[in-house]
Amino acid sequence: MELDYRGKHVLAPMVRVGTVPLRMLAAEYGADITYGEELIDHKVVKCFRQENEELQTVDFIERDTKEVVFRTSSEEKHRVVFQIGTADPVRALKAAQLVQNDVAAIDINMGCPKSFSLTGGMGAALLSKPDLVHDILTTLKRNLNKPVTCKIRLLKTYEDTVELARRIETTGVSAIGVHGRRIADRPRDPAQWDGIAAVVSALSIPVIANGDVFEYEDFQRIKDSTGAASVMVARAACWNVSVFRPQGKLPWEDVKREYVKKSVLWDNDIKSTKHELKEMIMHYSCLEFAEGKSLNKCKDNADLADMYGVRDFYDEVQRLRSKRRNAFPAVTETFV
Repeated sequence: MELDYRGKHVLAPMVRVGTVPLRMLAAEYGADITYGEELIDHKVVKCFRQENEELQTVDFIERDTKEVVFRTSSEEKHRVVFQIGTADPVRALKAAQLVQNDVAAIDINMGCPKSFSLTGGMGAALLSKPDLVHDILTTLKRNLNKPVTCKIRLLKTYEDTVELARRIETTGVSAIGVHGRRIADRPRDPAQWDGIAAVVSALSIPVIANGDVFEYEDFQRIKDSTGAASVMVARAACWNVSVFRPQGKLPWEDVKREYVKKSVLWDNDIKSTKHELKEMIMHYSCLEFAEGKSLNKCKDNADLADMYGVRDFYDEVQRLRSKRRNAFPAVTETFV
């Protein structure tokens, strides 16, 4: 079933953050669509697909390093969006074809301003290459069985942004995400919601607004201001993913514990888990305080479970995982 991009609250793609634990937690708190972190096509095409019976996940593993590049499960298949960093239509298609049967949609990153993206001709570098943008998106649309979208930033003028957005719409994409900042803007610079509104008024496809959503009430504020079909949040979700709760955000300490439990449950890479926890700590506290120093010493998820007081949960997950490992597929117990 085609993913509906209207009236949705969306977890934005965030490198080293948007892995399965945060996506699952965001969905529990109310996110309708969850983007994975941007993954570069060069890396994805080196992967093979493997069903992980212990975790009941699908893992995409790099052949040489055996690194799990992307992990997902049937629980999120209807809402997870796989974002690709690319500058080549053929390679983008090859990467997308590998994962398309395990995700809800494919998105092309056309907004990342980081140097590694720009020097590779990816991310925001594509904003000045409309012909290449057209080639990438039309190639995907013609050959995939899932919705295709892209995420852009504002160009130098709103008129230029609208012109590019209209060109993108002609490729047949299902939606377009618009970050209300230009390439040179920094997070401290206010998002230009009127720039997003200009794109919304020019297109017939859904526009997903992104920029300066920090509280649950901001979802409606940006929709009212821009007319966008849906709203995407990044930094606020990184700091406290319960921003998706209609009832308001949960206490920071509670969210950290729940995130650690999800990381244990899905056997998340320790570097990724620590990176997200550090982002949370830096926003609300300081890495130089006791918590930050203790986090730096953690070597695995067991250490994190001890640190955040969820060791009983960790032990139960390991017990059930061992039981599944020894008796699969007879074991039908699930983690709760």
